[in-house]
Parts: sequence; structure tokens; C-alpha cells
Amino acid sequence: MMTDRIRQLRRESLRAINTLSAERALLVTEFYKANEDKGLPIPIMRAKAFEHIMLNKKLCINPGELIVGERGPAPKAAPTYPEVCLHTLDDLEIIHSRPKVSFKVDEETRKVYRDIIIPYWKGKTIREKIFSLLSDEWHEAYSAGVFTEFQEQRAPGHTVAGKKIFQKGMLDLIADIDASMERLRTTKDENIKAKMDELEAMRIVANAIIGYANRYADALNELAQKEDDEVRRNELLEMSSICRRVPAHAPQTFHEALQHYWFIHVGVVTELNPWDSFNPGRLDQHLYPFYQNEIKNGTLTKDSAVELLESFWVKFNNHPSPPKMGVTAQESSTYTDFALINLGGVKEDGSDAVNELSYIILDVIEEMRILQPSSMVQISKKNPDRFVKRAVKITKTGFGQPSFFNTDAIVQQLLSQGKALVDARNGGASGCVETGAFGTEAYFLTGYFNLNKVLEITLNNGVDPLTGKEIGIKTGNPEDFKSFDELYDAFERQLNYFIDLKIEGNNIVEKVWATEMPVPFLSLIIDDCIANATDYNAGGARYNTSYIQGVGLGSITDNLTSIRKHVYEDGALTIKDMLFALSSNFEGFDDLRYKLIYETPKWGNNDDYADRHAVRVFNSFYNAVDGRPIYRGGKFRINMLPTTSHVYFGSKIGAMPDGRKAFEPLSEGISPFQGADRKGPTGVILSAAKIDHIKTGGTLLNQKFSPSFFSTEESLDKLVMLIRSYFKLDGHHIQFNVVSASTLRDAQKHPEKYQDLIVRVAGYSDYFNDLSEALQNEIIRRTEHESV
Repeated sequence: MMTDRIRQLRRESLRAINTLSAERALLVTEFYKANEDKGLPIPIMRAKAFEHIMLNKKLCINPGELIVGERGPAPKAAPTYPEVCLHTLDDLEIIHSRPKVSFKVDEETRKVYRDIIIPYWKGKTIREKIFSLLSDEWHEAYSAGVFTEFQEQRAPGHTVAGKKIFQKGMLDLIADIDASMERLRTTKDENIKAKMDELEAMRIVANAIIGYANRYADALNELAQKEDDEVRRNELLEMSSICRRVPAHAPQTFHEALQHYWFIHVGVVTELNPWDSFNPGRLDQHLYPFYQNEIKNGTLTKDSAVELLESFWVKFNNHPSPPKMGVTAQESSTYTDFALINLGGVKEDGSDAVNELSYIILDVIEEMRILQPSSMVQISKKNPDRFVKRAVKITKTGFGQPSFFNTDAIVQQLLSQGKALVDARNGGASGCVETGAFGTEAYFLTGYFNLNKVLEITLNNGVDPLTGKEIGIKTGNPEDFKSFDELYDAFERQLNYFIDLKIEGNNIVEKVWATEMPVPFLSLIIDDCIANATDYNAGGARYNTSYIQGVGLGSITDNLTSIRKHVYEDGALTIKDMLFALSSNFEGFDDLRYKLIYETPKWGNNDDYADRHAVRVFNSFYNAVDGRPIYRGGKFRINMLPTTSHVYFGSKIGAMPDGRKAFEPLSEGISPFQGADRKGPTGVILSAAKIDHIKTGGTLLNQKFSPSFFSTEESLDKLVMLIRSYFKLDGHHIQFNVVSASTLRDAQKHPEKYQDLIVRVAGYSDYFNDLSEALQNEIIRRTEHESV
């Protein structure tokens, strides 16, 4: 049962207004203006800027809370990062007034931007440097919606904390830094100066976060002296003592472990904005030793552990993702910051990792019912069905959390990428569905890739039909192709051209981040940055991976299937006729459009006629990307997910051969196109299992069930069986919406009645009212299953 304290903290978090804070921008500008002429090495400059922020940012202690520290000066106050991407005054007005995902921007903030921040940072940002270095061909493809670029408004990283941060304090890490420095002094490393600078930067930021915690210790002690309520006074004194101890030292208690992590979390997202997905990863595994020990010693009860965890949940919910603009806003239009709590899975020895705390945290997820943090369960064949069913019971409530991931597939994926077995078993997924070796890997998402736009350009011999510009290569007039294979060969050549362009651009982008914007604080906590004396952004981690995310697999499958069947096999029309119908957006071609939609095999129905095209495109995409070198010393890999880019990408494409009209959303993840799956969820998973998920770093599969499906206990068992069956086929991930289309339509008409309606979007949950109308409609059109 939720305590009064948590009920109040939760209520205040939900009611808090999302605002834009200039505090961090002012502090970093103040520091740079005072120090830009001192000739400091870049890592030292970044470290001292971090130190300046942490020792001067406003402290926030919310009434009744048990864990302290906010990203901004107050809950829901989002900082900005002008050294990365500088908002204009027009941007601030858009952010303030846009109908969805807005942030209130007061006049003082606008004045500060006009008078101080914009004059200093204009022409100096990472975004401007990146865009100035990329080729005209890259810019044309980017503008056309062939791909997006994740690092143009956000720092690299979808990384996750490993077990080390719960086992070491900052003073331990400083000792590691000293040892690394001593080793360097005895070598003849030609980069010794740069490496020593990086290590010194790490030392500065480690001390800075200790100083930040000590500021809280002092403030809490001061509050305690003024507190009349004895219970609260003792709490404040205990919290002060905890802040004095962590993160300087390794945590020793359950409460210390949570506060220790939270200080580190605030440090990571204050240093820069690494796609806001940093999280503690396998929380039940990290916290269980503390829980076990204190329960045994009688210093902690289950109820007090729950209250601490629920306090922890509120802290995540207080942190909206900082505002995005332009393409980045369209590809990821949400307040959600993608921190994904992992539960379950396997231990380092491969045995079942589910423990008592796994179930307690599931209870917390169900009771709190807030968007952040996101949550997932890792499901291995070693885990009991009871664990899966407990998670399914939360799904039944229509919350959209937790999502379900295949531990055994994740381990195989990581092993296939060259990770050690122990590191693979300690891994999981972050962000939406992205696989990583937790605590040891720097894995960057580089941007989304629009497979269907490549086909559209192929059908127009290298020309974007929406602009008339020749942005691809000439692969031949489709009217001259004698077979489907000739058309596919042209598509594959076009695909390879744009992948080359994307990868060439990404290596430029990575070099800028590696050389211009190191992250010594994040480097502290990811192995082996200290041992390698190399920054996280420059390849210091044990493993380095960059992902390109393919979008619209269901759509491209149906498009190719339509062309093969109706043009090359049935001969019902010529490719010329098809292209004319597309250029007309099917105006006057209702019968043809009906045939393309309803008389054509579709992805998601276990029909090999259609599904073979998904496998072929998937393999072409994989072969074009996988294993190619990245700037910082690792490899490019693929995954298949969209966030909200399937809506944006659809807006950049005209009518297509699957019957989709111009500018409509594409399919999302590896899910079927909305409404195209007609053989139930079993048909969907059998189609989805035909691609090789082990070759990826994650795939996203959405399913929608009618609430009436869950009317019996047997239905829960059937859903457990569906998940197990898909995972036996090496499926990576599956998630569920449990809501009727009629409810969603009513919510569109009467949003005031549905302010707490939460739906699953694509790798994350969100309030239905916060979604764009196009995205709302896309979710409504998803097939609603009533049986398995």
C-alpha cells in the first residue's frame, strides 16, 4: 500500500509543470567566458566546467522526500546544453507554445538567452561544427528524410551503469586513476600527455560529485536543525549522513545504494545530455545484496524498502527529456527520457537471476503507474513462468509496462559481437530495445534509416519525387527492368549508396565528439576508460558499438510484395501504371488501391510469399552495415526500431505500392503495417521470427490486445505461452497495448476525460494526450487482438 508520503510526492511530480531552465546554460557560459583564454586542455576544460556547475547549481530538497538531487533547480525543470545545440529565441517560443511536448519558457529565461547565452555560443556549438563538416550529399539525404542524425542535438550514448558503481565509491575510482597514471609514467606511450589530461579530468569530476553531495549533506543538516517534527528531523539527519558517505565511498545500505546511484545519474545527465537514457540497468541484481543483508540484520523492512524504491521512481519522473527541435523532435517526440529498468534474466553463471526483489520492484511498477522510469523484464528459459505471469498481470492493467525481452537472445547477440560471456550475461537492453553490455560498453545510436524512402528513390532512378532533386545514384529506369530481381538489385545498390553516406557522416560526427566534447564523468563509471586513460566518447570503453536503426520493415515488405505480385508475376499492371497511380496518390485508382491493400499478401500473417521480402531486405541492410569500422575503434551494427520516426519518415514519402497514401505513417519496428495482420498474434510472431534477431542489437515488436481478452486467468497463461513461444524462436522483444480503439477515439474527442490514459508507443509508454494526432491515429489503427 502506497504511503501518504509517496502519494504526495507522486501527486506533486505528476502536477509539476514542464519548464525550461537556463541555470545550467548560464553556469557553463559563465565558466567558459572566464576560462576560454587560459589554454586548458579540452578534457580539463570540460571537467572544470562540470565542477563549476556541480558546486554552484541550486540544491532542491522537496518536502518529505528520501532521495535528493534534481537535474534542474526544481522538479520538471529541464536544463539546456548550449555547447551542444543552441536554441534561438524563435526556438524558445516554439518550445513554449507548441501544443505537444511543450516547456514553459519565462521572460527571464528569454532575456538570459538573448543577452548572454546566444551571443557567446553562436558559431561555437557542436551541432554547427558537425553540420559544417558534412557533405552536400549527406545534407540532401538528411533533408529528404533518408536518415536522421542522433548526435546533432544530443550527446552520444544509450549506455547503462554496471555493477561497478554499486561496488565502488568515487575515492576508489580516484585510486584507480592514480594507478593508471602510475602505469602511464612507466611506459613510452606517445599519447601520454593526452591520456594524463583525461585522467586528471576524471579526478576533477570525481571530486566535484563528492563536493555536490557534501553540499546536500550540509543543506539537509541545516534543515534538520529547523525541523520541529522529530521523525522528519531524524530522517533529514540520516539523509545528511548518507550524503556525506556516498558517492565518496561505496554504499553499504539499501538507502545508500539508491542515493549513491542517484547522485551519479544526476552527474551523467548534467555533464551532457547522452540521449537521456542512462540508467542503473539490472536494478534487482544490484540492490539485492543490500536488501538481503539488511533484512537479515533487521535494519530494513520490506515496507521501508518499497517506500525507498517508490521515492526513487519519483526522482526519475521529475526529469523530462530536455526539449528537442526540428527533425530530432519529430523522430523522438516525447517527454520520456528512456531510462529502462531491467529485471530478471540470468546471473553471471547462467542461472536464474529472479529474486525476491524482482517481484517487489514489479509491485512498485504497478503501484506507481508513472511513465518514468520505463521498465522491462528479461525472460530466460531459466526464469519461472510465475515471474512472466506477474509481469503480464501488470500488462493487463493497460499501463504499457513492463515490456518483455529475451535474455537468451540478448546474450547470443552480445556474444556474436565479440563480448565475453560474463559481460554478455550482465547485459540487457536500454533506451527502447537496444542491446548492450552494461557497464563495459559505449554504444551509440547514430540515427534512423528510412528503408522505404530508398525504395521510393529507386523507383524514380535516384530522384526524390517530392522535390525533384537527384539525391541518389542512377540505378536505371524501372520501366526497363525485366524482372523483380532486377528491381531489387537496383534497390540494393541505392541502399548501399545511402548506407555509405550515413556511415561516412557518422564517422565525421564521432570524431567531432571524441576530440571536441569529452565526458570525463561518464568515463569514470564505464570500464575500461580509466584503465585505457581514454574518454568514453573516444573509444575508452571495453567495447564500442554504433547502431543504425532500420525503420519500416513491415511497410517495405508489403511494398515489395505488391510490386512482385501485381507487376512481375500476375502482370495485372505495368510498373509504369503503378508509378502513375502513386504519383496521383491513388486519386481515380480506388480499385487498384483496394487490390493492393486487401488482395496482396502482407507481412505479419506467416505467409512466406510476403515474408521472404522482409528477410531479404533485412539481410541486405545487415550486410550493408554490420562490421564496418567506426571512428573510435569498434563496429557498426544494426537494430530495428522507430521511436516516433515512422511518423516523420512517412511524412517524407509519397504514396507507395502497398496502398498507403502519401505522407501517412510507416509501419513501426518490425511490427506489421497497421491493420495488415489478419491471422492473430501467432501469425505475427511466426513472421517476425523469420528474420535473424541475433544479427541485430535489438528489434521492436508491438502488439495490441482488447481489454476483453484478459477476462479469464487462462488468458494470462496464453499470453505467457505466446511470449515464451516467440522467445524460443529467438525473438528479441515484444510489448503490449491493452486498450480498445473505441476508447482511444473517445480520448481524441474528449482529451479532458483521459488525462491519465497511458499507451505503449514504440519502446516506451506515453500519455495519449501528449502524442501528435498522426501518432494517435497510427496507434488506433493497430490491429486489436481478442484471442491468441
